Amino acid sequence: MKVPSPGVTPAQTTRTENGLHGRVLDHLGTAICGGELTSGAVLNIDDLVDRYAVSRSVIREVLRVLASMGFIETRRRVGVMIRPAHHWNVFDPQVIRWRLASVGRIAQIRSITELRTAVEPHAAWLAAHRIDHDEASDLVGLAAKLWAAGKAGDEKRFLDLDIEFHQRVLRASGNEMFVKLQDLVAEVLIGRHHYHLMPHYPHEQALQLHADVAQSIQRHDGETAREAMVQIMEHAFEEMSSIWEQGVTPEPTLAPESGPTLAPAPEPA
Repeated sequence: MKVPSPGVTPAQTTRTENGLHGRVLDHLGTAICGGELTSGAVLNIDDLVDRYAVSRSVIREVLRVLASMGFIETRRRVGVMIRPAHHWNVFDPQVIRWRLASVGRIAQIRSITELRTAVEPHAAWLAAHRIDHDEASDLVGLAAKLWAAGKAGDEKRFLDLDIEFHQRVLRASGNEMFVKLQDLVAEVLIGRHHYHLMPHYPHEQALQLHADVAQSIQRHDGETAREAMVQIMEHAFEEMSSIWEQGVTPEPTLAPESGPTLAPAPEPA
């Protein structure tokens, strides 16, 4: 049993460990997503304890979380090994944040935008058939507030309203699988704003399309709602297409000070 230092309550110790856990987890998660820690590399627990100046229990908990995300696996006679990217839980909001904070942020935004293009238009179509009167009225009012914030150049309010708008459409679809994508949509919209991948003043066409989606859903016109949402997604692609075509990848906001000590993976016995 771990005994707290004199004058330190168990609650304070827990908060401190939770803070250390979050710091180490962010550093390692971002390093893996950014390629500083590559597939097949081996993490040494003792090296991590020394590198981050934390207890073995903190490191074990961090590794448990990384394993649950598909980032690492433990192999006999090898140790804790980084797994290839195709094993990662790419729908986990924390994984999305790490990928957005890495040099691969453009690819992450593109893949999520492609997913949204496949899902959100149909969610709008479903919402037009399933939404109730009060929810529809609220959605139209939200689109009006979104328009006002965009015209005023209030980026913080516009972001909050934009996230809420798209989340409400997903919820109104009545499809529990679509609803689970709410956090994913929020992360990519936050990422686009945080990394300056959206205009300060949204284009009037984009604002009008959000209003069109809301009004079409209120009229129970599924086809028009679907088409307007398709155009919103296409507009998002157009806004970022120049970045993708140029292959521009801004420096990550969050990066480990230096990577943990790694050992090459031994040949299988």
